[in-house]
Amino acid sequence: MGEVVQLGEARGYLTKPEGAGPFPTLVVIQEWWGLDAQTKSIADRFAKEGYLAFAPDLYEGESAKLGDGDTAFALMQKHAPKCPAKLASAFDALKARSDCSGKVGSVGFCFGGHMSLALSVLRPVNAVCTFYGGGMQMIFDDLRRSLKAPALGLFGDADESIPAGTIEEFDKLLDEVGVEHEVVVYPNSGHAFFRDSDPSVYKPEAAKDAWDRAKKFFAKHLN
Repeated sequence: MGEVVQLGEARGYLTKPEGAGPFPTLVVIQEWWGLDAQTKSIADRFAKEGYLAFAPDLYEGESAKLGDGDTAFALMQKHAPKCPAKLASAFDALKARSDCSGKVGSVGFCFGGHMSLALSVLRPVNAVCTFYGGGMQMIFDDLRRSLKAPALGLFGDADESIPAGTIEEFDKLLDEVGVEHEVVVYPNSGHAFFRDSDPSVYKPEAAKDAWDRAKKFFAKHLN
């Protein structure tokens, strides 16, 4: 459905609806495993909803096998310092495209949830969504200073990768900043509850509700 393209400093998977557009646009950001079939499938799902969707390959062709946390961590450590600038460059390139409506949002998962928020600090995204953003607490001060976009946070109550109190602090931060926002915590759900390619973590009810909320959120702020 999509194609591999270079947008600014980022190479990645671009997918879009039928027709010439212009379309509201989303940057869809990978988990810490790398740009995999799961992330591309989510981009395709957004394309079917009417969005031009770009999933950047932040690890530049490298990836970790699902479950190989050591390799994923090493890749994240290697590439993470360059990722916000790559995303900002991709944002600029997307916004300049003739098939982009001019409204651009971001959504990310795990490591990508953190990077989605990081992009919102660097560029005027029209809406930002984080699914269980790992390490997002490291940029809370930046968000306090710079976040202007409506925000949606989606988390599981049994997510051991997010330190205790972080989600509550995030919600309070959004209150302080004064942006329109919603933070949802799903019961009996852990990290990566949206990942339908992994039965060990996938929670269908939470995933369905989160998808419905994300669709409504972006429809409101990008259309």
